[in-house]
Amino acid sequence: MKKEYDILVIGSGLGGLISALILAKEGLKVCVLEKNNQYGGNLQTFSRDKLIFDTGVHYLGGLSEGQNLHQYFSYLEIMDELEIQQMDEDGYDKITFENDEIAYPHAQGYENFVEQLSQYFPEERENLEDYCEEIQRVCGQFPRYNVVGKDNYNEEILHLNTKRFIESITSNKKLQSVLLGSNFLYGGDSENVPFYVHALTVNSYIQSAYKCVKGGSQISKLLIRKLRQYGAEVHKHSEVSQFIFNENNTLTGAKTKSGKEYSAKQIISNIEIRSTIKLIGEDRLKKSFLNRVLSWEPVPSCFSVYFVLKPHSIPNFNYNIYHYSSEELVWNAYQYKKESWPETYMLSSTQSKHEPEFAESLTAISYMDFDEVKEWAKTVNTVADEHERGKQYERFKLEKAEKMINALEKKIPDLRGSIKSIYTSSPLSYRDYIGSFEGNMYGYIKSSENPLKTMVSPRTKINNLFLTGQSVNMHGILGCTIGAFNTCAEILGKELIDERLTQMINKNKREK
Repeated sequence: MKKEYDILVIGSGLGGLISALILAKEGLKVCVLEKNNQYGGNLQTFSRDKLIFDTGVHYLGGLSEGQNLHQYFSYLEIMDELEIQQMDEDGYDKITFENDEIAYPHAQGYENFVEQLSQYFPEERENLEDYCEEIQRVCGQFPRYNVVGKDNYNEEILHLNTKRFIESITSNKKLQSVLLGSNFLYGGDSENVPFYVHALTVNSYIQSAYKCVKGGSQISKLLIRKLRQYGAEVHKHSEVSQFIFNENNTLTGAKTKSGKEYSAKQIISNIEIRSTIKLIGEDRLKKSFLNRVLSWEPVPSCFSVYFVLKPHSIPNFNYNIYHYSSEELVWNAYQYKKESWPETYMLSSTQSKHEPEFAESLTAISYMDFDEVKEWAKTVNTVADEHERGKQYERFKLEKAEKMINALEKKIPDLRGSIKSIYTSSPLSYRDYIGSFEGNMYGYIKSSENPLKTMVSPRTKINNLFLTGQSVNMHGILGCTIGAFNTCAEILGKELIDERLTQMINKNKREK
């Protein structure tokens, strides 16, 4: 028996789950298919030594009342159940450099952001105010950034370049590096990347920055619970192996590896765009579109080291550290020399449940090229499909973990003696679990020279096929959320989506 649906969503990353829920709330019959053992894409967590570790989502922005993500999550009915903890208001991110004792803070709230950095750069106060103003202006130009209103891109904004913009704000080299210090959040390229990518990323966190207590996977769990309440079906271990087209070449459904067929009026693909192309079949696509997508450069991948700590050994810190071995590195931090890896890293801690002043674990992440793990590229290893990669691979990971500990010990001298156990993930882990191309962290590299090259409409040239997720336009929690609303606006009509969101905003105002 083939089951019939209004909407079939392929992949259960954030964009897919949100799209599914928006449509299920409108009474459509929705089904989500996920190939892995765990839902959520980059929201996945894993558990070791009875502790939870995040693979992708280390903190969220824009979640305070009235802010955009708060409003979107309220509409999706998950906001009130999220367990979140606000990060240090005077510095949710701290930027550090080798041979400089100061940890430069990025603070929450625009006035506070200016205030905290002015302590280290007193003569730059006015420039910092200009920086904050411009960030807000650029974000305000983005469709759905302010939830409702503004429905097309201002092309002039897309061409602004991050490097040129930062250099125009201040000539102070150190401050330039501090302002760009969290560019790990968009792949570590500030020379070519459009300024809007920087602005959209940073603005969210300056508004407000939160950690997910018990990990980011609670977002996908809440979304799935809601989906089921609205009558949607969600299936894991269901890898789609082909799209089904009828004799008129119209897309009518999908088939999974196990041979199950699902019919649907419309399909939303939330998987990596190259994987979507394989399912469509290259011969069904225009050469120009194919060439454009296949020429995109993936954002780099990363190597993560997860430390389980001995009880009360290292004090907890309620912020992230972005560390660079030099100020210049900030501009294109993803280009590193193998022999001096890690030249940069992001470090975060998780508070102990029983002794809140201490950390129970640390996560350190640095860039890694897929080339470094290429010799094991043909192996696959996930919970659903377990295979060993061999002793050499284990040795490779151990060596990298050792190098990371050496780098971190400059900041936390007693780290080695405080470690209870160590776990790692490489670009292969990201590729296998998240399905990203070569383990890339956030979709594809964007360039201010040609910003439209990597922008794709959620409505494809294949009838009934829509796209969502991080390889389409914007990445990150907010980017994928806005993307999902844009995808659904193509299916339901922009007016309906705007009307629903406006109703919710007005209702919240009345309740206040």
